[in-house]
Amino acid sequence: MDMKYTVALDVEDFTDDFTHCFTGECRVNVLPILFQISQVIADSQDLGASLSIILTVMQQRLKMQRGMVNLYDRATETIFIHESFGLSDEQKGRGIYAPGEGITGQVVQSGQAIIVPQLRDNPSFLNRTLAHGDGTHLNASFMCVPIIHAKKVMGTISAERVYLNRRLLKQDVELLATIASMIAPAVELYLLENVEKVRLENENRRLQNALKDRFKPTNIIGNSKSMQGAYDLIGKVAATKATVLVLGESGVGKELVANAIHYNSATADGPFIKFNCAALPETIVESELFGHEKGAFTGAAALRKGRFELADGGTIFLDEVGELSLSMQAKLLRVLQEKTFERVGGSRPIKVDLRIVAATNRDLLDMVEKGTFREDLYYRLNVFPMTIPPLRERGSDVILLADHFVALYAAENGKDVRRISTPALNMLMAYHWPGNVRELENVIERSVILAEDGVIHGYDLPPSLQTPEETGTSFGCGLEAKVNAVEYEMIVEALKTHRGNTTEAARELGLTRRILGLRMEKHGISYKNFRKIAPMGANS
Repeated sequence: MDMKYTVALDVEDFTDDFTHCFTGECRVNVLPILFQISQVIADSQDLGASLSIILTVMQQRLKMQRGMVNLYDRATETIFIHESFGLSDEQKGRGIYAPGEGITGQVVQSGQAIIVPQLRDNPSFLNRTLAHGDGTHLNASFMCVPIIHAKKVMGTISAERVYLNRRLLKQDVELLATIASMIAPAVELYLLENVEKVRLENENRRLQNALKDRFKPTNIIGNSKSMQGAYDLIGKVAATKATVLVLGESGVGKELVANAIHYNSATADGPFIKFNCAALPETIVESELFGHEKGAFTGAAALRKGRFELADGGTIFLDEVGELSLSMQAKLLRVLQEKTFERVGGSRPIKVDLRIVAATNRDLLDMVEKGTFREDLYYRLNVFPMTIPPLRERGSDVILLADHFVALYAAENGKDVRRISTPALNMLMAYHWPGNVRELENVIERSVILAEDGVIHGYDLPPSLQTPEETGTSFGCGLEAKVNAVEYEMIVEALKTHRGNTTEAARELGLTRRILGLRMEKHGISYKNFRKIAPMGANS
């Protein structure tokens, strides 16, 4: 395939040359690998063996962040991800395109390579896999080359990576094009022999992905692997009437999980009644849960239905169930066993049909061993246990949740706050969140109130997030520390705005380029982390 590139070179291209072997980016070392691929193809025509080597080369030798080999099923006009790295199974399953759709579809339709210097600047980038759902790596370059045999496009090889040198990007595109031409015969043979199998696998991935999207609760935010597991459990238990025990630290969102179970169940139209077992004294808890008859005690002027009776035909959520007294645990056990109870002061049994969802942040098994929680009640509640992961184990969900709370509280407070600065995001990601999602929500609400220029900066966050342990800095405390923190923040924002152009950044900050360089050196900031890759054209 004949590819031509238009590259605008400047002095920095020669000073920052990443194509030399001493930088660790030497492409000469890939030549023996190309020979190995050619030998595998010649000996066995085994596409799987070839792709294993190719993906390893792309990930380890070419230092790609993500790589994909897409195959094209002509019978259904479907392009799908056959093998990849840097993508989860769910993301891989979503990567389905039609010819002409998105960058991958355009390459299959035209038979010509496409190079995108920066993903954020290209409207054809669909993010179909949702691998960029948190907005990361949109400064990466994306390349996609066709796999062609006998003038027919069999699929594509695509990859993304951040490049500081455009000549290295050009070399990698040519290298992938060479690999594509080498494996093209094996790809054609694979499609001929496995076309029906490929189609069934593709359809299976699509259906599995559709089911996961269907059962993902709309009231819970997060795409992390640990939360995907929780969504799967919610989807499975929602279809039943089993008792659910939701476990997890304080603030992880146990009540949201209970909501999701109820509103995805067959009794979603029924009542959803919530009760916090730790909120009231023991003398009132029984009346609140089971109701009371008129005259049952002083002040009981009329009959009153309890929470269990109100939840008939739906779901009752018992939060902090570990705080119940032993006497109340015995009464709750009877309801779980027989779905029957009497109001306080009454003798007529009342039968209810409902689901019980209980939640606690206590270790109930430890309480059983200590005699503070009934063993029989524990096993009645522990029919379907679910543990919700703490926020510190949910990775980029922190950013998704933070963005959600920014939009929520900006609207609620009538403030035009649109985003969170990069240093502030780093602080949010570094913090260990002992209060989990509830603490994050409070932090963002406070920061929205303090923000003055439409952006939440690091100095708008609480002091607990600005310690050296959390931020990875040595700003410390006191006036000088705060000045350093603000200076660091402003430099990073200016460099980000001007894509690493120190001259423009210095002009914005009202500094000379020399002074800015000294300040950057003081804070350990490199302009290369923010550099913009100049546009590059590709013609075939």
